[in-house]
Amino acid sequence: MPIGSAARLCPDCAGKVRFLREPLCPLCGMEQQGGAGGPAYLCGTCLANPPSYDLARSFVRYETIVRQLIHKLKYGGDLFVAGALGDIVRRGDSTFCADCRFIVPVPLHRERLRQRGLNQAAVLARLLFPGREQAIRPDGLVRIRNTVAQTELRGTDRRKNLKNAFRLNSSFHPDRSIVCLVDDVFTTGTTVEECSRVLKSHGASEVKVITLARAG
Repeated sequence: MPIGSAARLCPDCAGKVRFLREPLCPLCGMEQQGGAGGPAYLCGTCLANPPSYDLARSFVRYETIVRQLIHKLKYGGDLFVAGALGDIVRRGDSTFCADCRFIVPVPLHRERLRQRGLNQAAVLARLLFPGREQAIRPDGLVRIRNTVAQTELRGTDRRKNLKNAFRLNSSFHPDRSIVCLVDDVFTTGTTVEECSRVLKSHGASEVKVITLARAG
């Protein structure tokens, strides 16, 4: 089934999807208090521990409708929801990644990929960047440890769980390039932080993160 050709969001469901609004943290994209037009400032987390990535943005809040769609794709291998996810993506703004030479979906370990049948981040990358298939590198990073699902962990345990879990594919050379890293949900940022660290350590000049949803 071609990506984006399936079920669409009905008007009622579309109205329940809440997009993140300015002001946002200039680094991690966390929604801030103050209302539209208010000043943006670095959040406490980014001030205390500046991330390896240069910019992160999410489209929507990780709430009921979006959670259901992502779960059907992620755990059910249901590409039928790609059309509905495409509806959300088209209402978002991914132009901040227009200068990215490479688009790298966060990888799954080969065992988890075998179980699920697809990598949801790779599906989202194709929805986000139609016409840029040549720039998408689903093999750019390799997950070398089949870690416990991050949803089962908190805080420090998340960081320990992913430490040295990724490596660069030997055939991928991001030297002096701007890389767009794609994932489904930004929760604590631990996953994209570890991936960004690997990309930067191998010469990526910038890493920009884009996720469909943001939790919390």
